[in-house]
Amino acid sequence: METRARRFDRITSNPGQMNGQPCVRSMRLTVKRVLEAIALYPNREELRRQYPELEDEDIEQALAYAAASLDDEVIELPRAI
Repeated sequence: METRARRFDRITSNPGQMNGQPCVRSMRLTVKRVLEAIALYPNREELRRQYPELEDEDIEQALAYAAASLDDEVIELPRAI
């Protein structure tokens, strides 16, 4: 299986902005906030109304960046009853 490095040209980090957290296109909108917004507004039209500055590629790269940032550590979760 071929592995390619993903280029995150819309994800930026600046130590002087948002404490260096990864942001979307140098805006004061962190990747974390985008992920929270996706969870809060699963309907993309509502998400666009709340965050009109976000473009589809911004959302895709935020999701891909978050996935790439996770390691394969197993975290034990409580069992569902």
